[in-house]
Amino acid sequence: MPFLGQDWRSPGQSWVKTADGWTRFLDEKSGGFVGDISSFCKRDDHNKENLFNSINYDVAAKKRKKDLLNNKAKTQYFHQEKWIYVHKGSTKERHGYCTLGEAFNRLDFSSAILDSRRFNYVVRLLELIAKSQLTSLSGIAQKNYMNILEKVVQKVLEDQQNIRLIRELLQTLYTSLCTLVQRVGKSVLVGNINMWVHRMESILHWQQQLNNIQITRPAFKGTTFTDLPLCLQLNIMQRLSDGRDLVSLGQVAPDLQVLSEDRLLWKKLCQYHFTDRQIRKRLILSDKGQLDWKKMYFKLIRCYPRKEQYGDTLQLCRHCHILSWKGTDHPCTANNPETCSTSLSPQEFINLFRF
Repeated sequence: MPFLGQDWRSPGQSWVKTADGWTRFLDEKSGGFVGDISSFCKRDDHNKENLFNSINYDVAAKKRKKDLLNNKAKTQYFHQEKWIYVHKGSTKERHGYCTLGEAFNRLDFSSAILDSRRFNYVVRLLELIAKSQLTSLSGIAQKNYMNILEKVVQKVLEDQQNIRLIRELLQTLYTSLCTLVQRVGKSVLVGNINMWVHRMESILHWQQQLNNIQITRPAFKGTTFTDLPLCLQLNIMQRLSDGRDLVSLGQVAPDLQVLSEDRLLWKKLCQYHFTDRQIRKRLILSDKGQLDWKKMYFKLIRCYPRKEQYGDTLQLCRHCHILSWKGTDHPCTANNPETCSTSLSPQEFINLFRF
């Protein structure tokens, strides 16, 4: 029987042609032939144990790989490096493009959500992906997305903080999935429709858990917020960057209600989030002929995006095109790597992968 191309026999082995065909010849110490698996199993117990250990190891390795790719896997695939090379074109050194899914899998978002400086940044990034980039994620990236989202929900349930932020994220994701699932016949989503229905059920369950949270008052009987001088109360309220937080704070006590209506407070909030040009286009006068900064704020947030500020962000090195978290070491060849890094907002991170 002729064979074309490379010899089919294993390289580096000794083979002998017999009446039954080619048979692999053992090494000199063994002094025999290998026929079928039964002849191999007739060897001593030590070799049998090694064989079974090898088989069990292979089975366990395959099972771990299968669990990783399985939709029910709760672990994220971790890479040794905590950075990723980003380039918008094929080069001789690197072929192809870096995708959003590749970056999402390798930038260690599971650990980032445990850092209070990075939590809001990751949540905002998850929200932007939910709005328009779900179809850009690969299958494993989608699983990692849902696993990280579950960890975020569990953290909020334990800490009872950022509840409204996660409610909005889940609602945005659920709305996007409802739209995409209806178009699943057009191949806009990766994966089986039943898998996505299961994920939507999980989102509804998480929303129900967040709605059932009952925040208990601490037993501490010391100084409260209302016991502070008015100047300190106003100073603290000026640190709030969301007008809804001011409204909620004003509903706690009558005295806080008066402070939350302070015109200067809402004026600073408008000037912080929006430019003078945007403010001039949305002027609203009160009955007394004065600018109603509170109404202007809520009108402005419906028309323009608010200013975003985060304690820690992802950074892109302009010299070597490496994307990483702030403070993460990467093999930069620049003389002064610190001057080459540029902080990216969540939207800039998304735009980085729109080729």
